[in-house]
Amino acid sequence: MSIRRIITGHDKNGKAVVISDESVKNIVKPENRPGVAIHNIWKNDSSPAKVFGPEETTNETIGLLPPKNGSVFRIIHFPPEKDWIDNIDHKKAQDAWKSIGAEGVGVSDKPLHPLMHKTETIDYALCIEGEMHMVMDDSETLIKKGDVVVQRGTNHAWSNRSSDYCIMMFVLIDGTFEK
Repeated sequence: MSIRRIITGHDKNGKAVVISDESVKNIVKPENRPGVAIHNIWKNDSSPAKVFGPEETTNETIGLLPPKNGSVFRIIHFPPEKDWIDNIDHKKAQDAWKSIGAEGVGVSDKPLHPLMHKTETIDYALCIEGEMHMVMDDSETLIKKGDVVVQRGTNHAWSNRSSDYCIMMFVLIDGTFEK
């Protein structure tokens, strides 16, 4: 699936214009997660965001986490996990995280789901298509098309137990575990 990304900006006179209208080019396909496609759409490196900042922010590799005081906007295609979930152990899960720049986010050696993790972020998630189980420490919630999640630095995993792809949109905002 191609995702069209339209970026607005200003011309030399301050008039609102479209500066880019093309398919997302920064797509990560982790070798340890067959079928997953991470479409990195935009990255901010500060908050407040620079409205007159760079016109492109995804030319470089973007890991799972946003920059310090920044945010990341992405859409992820998750295939059904039935074909690989039984063959993934703690080491393979850690390798999967490492392959997307998130080494060490795994929670424990024996989580409820092998890709259980937590990040020091506030995440806004929207299910665009399909359905997804959000696995927590001792519970699960079925997320369906149109549902939103505000994930606040909690242990979690995304588990697609259906027979169809699930498409999720995420905005990750740098946060802190300080109380």
